[in-house]
Amino acid sequence: MYLAPEKKAELFKNHGRLKSEKDTGSPESQIALFTYRIQHLTQHLKTNKKDHSSRLGLLKLVGKRRRLLDYLVKNDIERYRSIIQELEIRK
Repeated sequence: MYLAPEKKAELFKNHGRLKSEKDTGSPESQIALFTYRIQHLTQHLKTNKKDHSSRLGLLKLVGKRRRLLDYLVKNDIERYRSIIQELEIRK
């Protein structure tokens, strides 16, 4: 499997609001997890160009991440700016 439980816990600990492995519901931790999965699928699709089901999954993940980022922009712009800077993603 591409994402070990240890790596997932590390993502939540590094990017979550509470800086805890248990913080799985905050937008920051979910955005970090989606970003990791998006990067993995992007690399997969570079070698498997005809894998259309994975491409659909990638597009859905990008949409979910975009909605979470839009939520952060509406509610707390400082949290949005910090997560964009940490993960090096841009709009």
